[in-house]
Amino acid sequence: MAGKSRHFLTGNITTCLLLLAAHACARPANMSALKDKAPVSKDENEILPPDHLNAVKMELDGHLNKDFQKEVFLGKEMEEFDEDSEPRRNRKKLVEIFAKVDFNKDRSVSAKEMQRWIMEKTEEHFQEATKENKNSFHAVDPDGDGHVTWDEYRAKFLASKGFDEKDVAEKIKNNEDLKLDEETQEVLESLKDRWFQADTNPADQLLNEQEFLSFLHPEHSRGMLRYMVKEIVRDLDQDGDKKLTLSEFISLPVGTVDNQQGQDIDDDWVRERKKEFQEVIDADRNGIVTMEELEEYMDPMNEHNALNEARQMIAVADENQNRSLELDEILKYSEYFTGSKLMDYARNVHEEF
Repeated sequence: MAGKSRHFLTGNITTCLLLLAAHACARPANMSALKDKAPVSKDENEILPPDHLNAVKMELDGHLNKDFQKEVFLGKEMEEFDEDSEPRRNRKKLVEIFAKVDFNKDRSVSAKEMQRWIMEKTEEHFQEATKENKNSFHAVDPDGDGHVTWDEYRAKFLASKGFDEKDVAEKIKNNEDLKLDEETQEVLESLKDRWFQADTNPADQLLNEQEFLSFLHPEHSRGMLRYMVKEIVRDLDQDGDKKLTLSEFISLPVGTVDNQQGQDIDDDWVRERKKEFQEVIDADRNGIVTMEELEEYMDPMNEHNALNEARQMIAVADENQNRSLELDEILKYSEYFTGSKLMDYARNVHEEF
């Protein structure tokens, strides 16, 4: 199976254990076939499908999105919170966010209020992606005719990786061999599959701006979401039954870890995936995840999933067990919601209320 051959590791194992399929998020290949390499522009980078899907619980490669809670709680303000920020400033911002989530102003956030907030922040991510897509589409459609062919995109993609665009375009026009290395060719083949999946009826082998959005952000299209599910199942499904068992969902290729530190990370990774499989994805609790269940789980606009997520987020910080969150609880567990740990939160609660 082609998908099984695309497993590879990227970067430091402490930051990214495993990418289970080499889609467009693949590590940049060593592309040395064409020597005249031009500098990569910002526009060219924008044409590459992102490896991280904002406000979606699972990535294109089947990896769980570790930043999901922060993305759906902070929205566009996520980047403002980091360990280097001034704690008082972060605390003030978090108090302001709490006030917005608390729609009925009773100084307590219920699961329904958190669900509503999650849906709003998810829609905010969608709007941001749509806005950025306009620039991305312009980068691949410089003549402004409103349509892009696969060959036009392929030339732009290789240019973004350092190839000379004119040289590539000429070779494509003349059906000449581009002399790409195996890894680059596999990435292009995967992108081509995805490109034609985004080409909605009537299929004309051209992508307009909306179809290009689906290509870059499959979570925006039900059809592309279904395609993404098929890709993930193909790469994780070991017995070919087009369903996932727990063992398939948590398995790692042999040799992924080679030291104790890696093993500890591996164990945490497995525990996290096991919990998500059993408590969230496997809706009927029968030990098997179907494509339909996975599709519902990955749909970022699924209100039922948003409510479940709200309840899970509340449970993390609900110290008084009243099934809602007060400001002091959110401040105390700020690292979970924002990634930034706020010090001396308690003595500031009353003044900031």
